[in-house]
Amino acid sequence: MTTGIAAAEANTALDAIRTDTPFIKLHVGDPGAAGASNAAVETTRKAVTFGAPSGGSMTNTASFQWVGIAGSEDATHFSVWNDVSAGTFKGSGTITANAYTAGDTYTVATSACTMTMTVAA
Repeated sequence: MTTGIAAAEANTALDAIRTDTPFIKLHVGDPGAAGASNAAVETTRKAVTFGAPSGGSMTNTASFQWVGIAGSEDATHFSVWNDVSAGTFKGSGTITANAYTAGDTYTVATSACTMTMTVAA
């Protein structure tokens, strides 16, 4: 037996994030319970558009990018907010293989950002 949240409930929770104008911020470590720890040198939050959730998962429907990134680091995590500079912390996750150099353009391709909740099978 698999444990987790009912798919319909997971979809409702993800849809609340999706329809609340989500913004992604980069981190160089776990953002913590409030989403404020280990912030990357690049502090700009980028708007992201997600498709409707299904089966407890949703994926970005368009690419988003940071142009002229502020410093050389390895982003390992991200946080999700409902405002470009203040707002409410909505959640966080991990990033894989994403080192960048100051001045780079850092792009997250369409369908490369997925938010998932573990659903009961």
